[in-house]
Amino acid sequence: MNRIIDYENLSKEIQNWIINYVNEFNIKTLVVGVSGGIDSAVVSTLCANTGISTIAVGMPLNSKPENTKLSNLQLKFLSKLNVQRIEVELSKTFKSFENTISSFVTSDLASANSKSRLRMVTLYHIATASNGIVVGTGNKVEDFGVGFFTKYGDGGVDISPIADLYKTEVRELGRYLGIPQEIINATPTDGLWDDDRNDEQQIGATYDELEWAMEYGTKKQVYTDKEFEILETYQKFNKKNNHKMVSIPIFDLKENEII
Repeated sequence: MNRIIDYENLSKEIQNWIINYVNEFNIKTLVVGVSGGIDSAVVSTLCANTGISTIAVGMPLNSKPENTKLSNLQLKFLSKLNVQRIEVELSKTFKSFENTISSFVTSDLASANSKSRLRMVTLYHIATASNGIVVGTGNKVEDFGVGFFTKYGDGGVDISPIADLYKTEVRELGRYLGIPQEIINATPTDGLWDDDRNDEQQIGATYDELEWAMEYGTKKQVYTDKEFEILETYQKFNKKNNHKMVSIPIFDLKENEII
């Protein structure tokens, strides 16, 4: 993206935003799930830099070795800051859940979403027990563009510090914060599937392409074939996942309908 950002100032502004929220609601702890990706690495580091008690939670769940390695790398990076590091192994718990609901485990999508929701439950249990809040790690493309998150899973959070930043901007902020280069360079993946598919393979477009579609795509009059394909992909996901990105529909009982 071409937005000009002072990342030193941005870092301070986000940290102050978190501090103000915490002070307003008398919150004691920030709880962040650390997946090994750049988004959670940046958010957990920002939280730690506030000076507020921060719990960084690794939640391996049938995880690929490379994902666990990156998660552990970020947890190690956080060890020099004001952070309590916790690892909660969820593989056995999820297997027990699958056994209990065995007649419905044939859906790979349902299983992937349930993994994300189990992690959400874990984070909220820790947050409630520590008078804390769950801090979201979604970026702008995922949260407001293509809806690439699990409803009531990784989308279930209390605050979202980087939800107005594109993925490329999150990476740049990560560089400023000193996030390990291995994490910055890692291919984005949600780690919820049994195979090796990554985020961009699931969507069918790169984050750079999705950012272009979100920022500029509807402003052009003429498109190349490739641009049109990218825009179609973006619009397809935006429409399909719109229910995640808007408020829950509420039936409105109008006053003149009350007898």
